[in-house]
Amino acid sequence: MPDYQAPLKDMHFVIKDLHGLQAVCENLGNPDITVDVIDAVIDEAAKFASTVFSPLNTHGDTNGAKVTDKGVQETEGFAEAYQQFVESGWGALPGATEYGGMGMPELVAGTTGEMWTSANMALSLCPLLTIGAIRAVETHASDELKQTYLPKMISGEWTGTMNLTEPQAGSDLAQVRTKAVPDGDQYRISGTKIYITWGDHQMTDNVVHLVLARLPDAPEGVKGISLFVVPKFLVNEDGSLGERNDVHCSSVEHKMGIHGSPTCVMNYGENDGAIGYLIGEEHKGLMYMFVMMNAARIHVGISGVSISERAYQHALDYAKTRVQGSPLQGGSAVTIINHPDVRRMLLQMRALTEAARAITAAVSVEFDKEEAGDEKALARIEYLTPIAKGWATEIAQEVTSLGVQIHGGMGYVEETGAAQYMRDARIITIYEGTTGIQAMDLTGRKLVRDTGKSLALLMDEMQADLAAISDDGDVGAIKQSALAGLQQINEAAAWIGDQVQQDINVIGSAAFNYLMLNGTAIGGFYMAKSAAIAEKKMSEDPAFYGAKIATAKFYAEQIMPRAEAFAKAMRSAPETVMSLAEDNF
Repeated sequence: MPDYQAPLKDMHFVIKDLHGLQAVCENLGNPDITVDVIDAVIDEAAKFASTVFSPLNTHGDTNGAKVTDKGVQETEGFAEAYQQFVESGWGALPGATEYGGMGMPELVAGTTGEMWTSANMALSLCPLLTIGAIRAVETHASDELKQTYLPKMISGEWTGTMNLTEPQAGSDLAQVRTKAVPDGDQYRISGTKIYITWGDHQMTDNVVHLVLARLPDAPEGVKGISLFVVPKFLVNEDGSLGERNDVHCSSVEHKMGIHGSPTCVMNYGENDGAIGYLIGEEHKGLMYMFVMMNAARIHVGISGVSISERAYQHALDYAKTRVQGSPLQGGSAVTIINHPDVRRMLLQMRALTEAARAITAAVSVEFDKEEAGDEKALARIEYLTPIAKGWATEIAQEVTSLGVQIHGGMGYVEETGAAQYMRDARIITIYEGTTGIQAMDLTGRKLVRDTGKSLALLMDEMQADLAAISDDGDVGAIKQSALAGLQQINEAAAWIGDQVQQDINVIGSAAFNYLMLNGTAIGGFYMAKSAAIAEKKMSEDPAFYGAKIATAKFYAEQIMPRAEAFAKAMRSAPETVMSLAEDNF
């Protein structure tokens, strides 16, 4: 089966032409980071992804992590690949220069992150979670904790985790029961956390856990949660590693996919209590953890793009080489890419993936704008994050399933590799908050509670961009489709705002369809904008830019009609969803 090759042309198009990398670089205030430098970084990252991470992807799927007497043993070959990752400086790419990072824009970190995940989703989850942990420590921890942990975490020499979920709590963090008992200037942590991605391994000397726990006098609910740094090995004053902390992985889950990524049950304080250090103030842990969770949600959305891209490449290779069936007009057997229905499926995979890439990159660039002082960037981030996470991961289910379908019966056979992408993709709609949770966040917090201000900002900006596009030809038709989609969002938002006054359940019953409407329509906006850019640059590379317009046209004609369906389903949902009595299910 083919190894992954990063779609470099499309990646450069998205970050430079669609999302303005030049302006991002100018606002960094670092003359050493230029577009040319970033071009070289991305091209080298593509080589690393295809030659180091990608060849281990199937191996990790068939030879997953295991618990041994020494702790969790990762898949053979992963440690060597990860060490190359660290030695090549990839872990330090987005890190703050103050702690040894390169200070690259988030737009670049997101692009390289897509490559790592496409190449090897299971292995890539380790540095992905570390990025989130770094963000939380960097934003809220004391200077002492920052100096102790950030240099090693940013370099990748130590990895990080987030420990939220407990057996009785699930997604309801108000039920967290892990204890933190003060002990001088530190705390003794005891309890059990589940679903901890890369909670233990042998790839690095230390693993830095960020753990939600309650103090003895903490109030009930989420207002009583604090956040702690709990290292696998304690760190001495000189920075060397000390004794083993009282935290251990008791088992790894047997999962549907991402077998190479250990999902751990972590036990804290089975003896004297695991030593932990408070981040920030007591009882504000959930607020601090949201810094990490939001970073993780963006990267999970990017994972949706990544696994979609990998499934598309795999299906495309098969479609171009598998000879089966004759054309309807007659003749000898042809490769299946010549059959219209296979073309339809490939275009569907391609169009959804490109739209999702544009949306997730849009969130990444807003982080860069916020860093540069754009006062409106946070509002855009807040509104777009649940869409980037929820919609991009939902379309990944569709894209990876189509990949199996294109293979026919062989897609259901593990040896072809198509099934792995579908299995691996299934978790991404669930972790870091299910699609339902993302949808409730979008509808309840980002729309109703915000009274539509963030949405209005986005819609005004997007409609202004579309107004600058010509009404002529294919691009004009694509533009009109996108305008109709934005109008459907505005009308749906107004309807929710009106209906919620009479029935609070409207938020929950309408949420999923509202999120999917937003993802579909905003994806249509970026496809229209891409087509307009491609039309102007057509003479530079007719094959590439012509394909951009053709893909956008397919999206407008065959994907965008879903927006109207989501809007209609949203309006009909409240009474129907709650009408069937529990006993009648």
